[in-house]
Amino acid sequence: MKTSNVLVLILVLLYINASTEWPTHTVCKEDNLEIHYKSCDPKQDFAFSIDRCSDVASHTFNIRAAMVLRHSIKELYVKVELIINGKTVLSYSETLCEPGHSKLIFCGKKKGEHIYYEGPVTLGIKEIPQGDYTVSAKLTNEDHATVACADFTVKNYLDYY
Repeated sequence: MKTSNVLVLILVLLYINASTEWPTHTVCKEDNLEIHYKSCDPKQDFAFSIDRCSDVASHTFNIRAAMVLRHSIKELYVKVELIINGKTVLSYSETLCEPGHSKLIFCGKKKGEHIYYEGPVTLGIKEIPQGDYTVSAKLTNEDHATVACADFTVKNYLDYY
């Protein structure tokens, strides 16, 4: 009996180590808008949610995001890409944390610390684009280590008019 329990445990651990893909999470799903995400960091998943799917169509909406840091953040950089039909059509990058100039409350956090954010986010655009597309977001630190990475799949058929 003990041998079978140990064997099952070993098989589970081997499967977890062999799997490098996280599940797809549903952020929201309504009649005309669906948003899903999957971590593209093979070693870490994270939590992300939006209060109401319909709020995404507004200029500002509330989110919740949480994770445990695998790397310290002295400097933090974000790169966001809009991908349509497998091709990157728009790319944006920005420095979010650097010594003496931090845009986020978790700049300076150390490896192993928890990050939790709950509050408003402004997209900086009046309307999210219609259609099916992917938004890829990657956060890296000063050592070019991945802090967080996600691919958001958007299916937007909202009528703004």
